[in-house]
Amino acid sequence: MASLKEVKNRISSVKNTRKITSAMKMVASSKLHHARQSIERMRPYETRLKGIMAAFVGHLDEDIHSPYAETREVKRVAIVVISSNSGLCGGFNGNVIKQLRAAIEHHRKAGTEIVRVVPIGRKATEATAKLGFSTQAEASALLDHPRYDGCVEVAEDLMQMYEAGEVDKVELIYHHYKSASTQELLHEDFLPVNLSAEHRNESAQALNYIVEPSAAELLTRLVPKALHLQLFTALLDSLASEHAARVIAMQVATDNADELLADLTLMYNKTRQQAITAELLDIVGGSLQ
Repeated sequence: MASLKEVKNRISSVKNTRKITSAMKMVASSKLHHARQSIERMRPYETRLKGIMAAFVGHLDEDIHSPYAETREVKRVAIVVISSNSGLCGGFNGNVIKQLRAAIEHHRKAGTEIVRVVPIGRKATEATAKLGFSTQAEASALLDHPRYDGCVEVAEDLMQMYEAGEVDKVELIYHHYKSASTQELLHEDFLPVNLSAEHRNESAQALNYIVEPSAAELLTRLVPKALHLQLFTALLDSLASEHAARVIAMQVATDNADELLADLTLMYNKTRQQAITAELLDIVGGSLQ
């Protein structure tokens, strides 16, 4: 059995660790509050913009032509993956990296070339380097200070690659924030954009806008804006999911520390009681001699 000094040192160490995890939970909770407000404000705007696009698709009689909606045989793929800049958030980063590896393996088996992996977040950047891909630019700062114009730069770079035919498809891997306890890992297409009239919503059929100069011209302006917004929303979504995952991880760590403290305290009391009993027996035994 461990000595009293060893048990006491362990209790002190666990208490210090508990203070850290508890403080990190409070910080993550505060950041989650702000991140949740940001994504909840952004989602209605993105949903409405997609609704407007669907309405115009359903309203137009002529075929729609957009360089970002052109579908072709997939031979070259780019992948955007969003992680966090720091750890201690449970399986948040591990799940993202696992999905990235699965996507790369899937494309390699299908004979598809991975032209570029665009990591957003230091954990994704490190994983990308280990997988043998070079990063063109560091985008981790977008997580520290989320900026719409920063996401526009990343999206525009991918859109130019797609328009030039350098890639035939762009995929997006990130976490979707559903609630403080639930984050869903999504793997969805970023390019090409689906402008098929078959996918318009039901309300689009009842709309009858008068548009100048033309609905097709307006749609060509909406598509890039929708792509910019999709990437920015994914960034905010991932950020809120990260803070939620860290709150849960720190709460679990704090609860585990409490349980460990209770066990160590019981062990300390038992060890101390045994030491006192042994001393009393020595004193009693010595007085009888």
